[in-house]
Amino acid sequence: MSSHRKKNRKRILTRRPRHVIGKEEKYRQERDKSDKEDEVSEKEEEEWSLPFPVAMWDLEHCDPKKCSGKKLVRHGLVKILRLGARFSGLVLTPIGEKCVSPTDRDIIQDYGCAVVDCSWARLDDTPFNRMKTPNPRLLPFLVAANPINYGRPCQLSCVEAIAATLIITGFPEEANFFLGKFSWGHSFLQLNGELLKKYSLCTNAKEIISVQEKFLIDARKEKLNRHVVSDFPPTDSETEEEEEEEEEGEKEEEGKEETVPVNIISKIDELVKDTKIV
Repeated sequence: MSSHRKKNRKRILTRRPRHVIGKEEKYRQERDKSDKEDEVSEKEEEEWSLPFPVAMWDLEHCDPKKCSGKKLVRHGLVKILRLGARFSGLVLTPIGEKCVSPTDRDIIQDYGCAVVDCSWARLDDTPFNRMKTPNPRLLPFLVAANPINYGRPCQLSCVEAIAATLIITGFPEEANFFLGKFSWGHSFLQLNGELLKKYSLCTNAKEIISVQEKFLIDARKEKLNRHVVSDFPPTDSETEEEEEEEEEGEKEEEGKEETVPVNIISKIDELVKDTKIV
């Protein structure tokens, strides 16, 4: 064997072995990375001291992996209440007869707020009578931004309901803190920012209902006007302009988030007619 071949063979034998990461090792690394992120998040939460308690009754109707309320519990931001327990603060519940308003600020400041974590499809099976509070409340008209009910009117997730309540009652920083735990949290403010601002400037629940009704009526008029305009056949110049606008719009919309679907407005008449908020 030549000296050259001997040297090459020696190099092969002494070559550093490759480090192959198996599936278990990859899982462990991802878990460690997640744990570190949770530790950072916990440190941030320790530095942020909420001035009031936030709680919820968990009916276990939702998928734990998709439930915003359970995620807040894991972050230590929400306390679980047992059925039959009494909560002295403000409680968002479908059986409330009064709307949340800025006049509720003192209640939240002194006693906090709570939500009922249940499925919108199982309201009839939910024992609301076992969730005791002197301050049951309803939220005014808002649009959901969570991935499950995106674009649907009034079907908010737990964190959206909490954030909306905090904004209306004068705690916007706390609301942003809660929404910041979700990648889609900013979308809720984008969809409802203007309406939430108007609600927060009201002095009582009656004014909030007036703002809500005006918004719904204006939205209904806008929908009707759209239909009236669509009844007229477009001219050649209008058709060309529309095609150009559509092409530009398609380019601009590439990579952007989904917008609110038009079918929201189709429920406006029903919402105005059936509203029981006083």
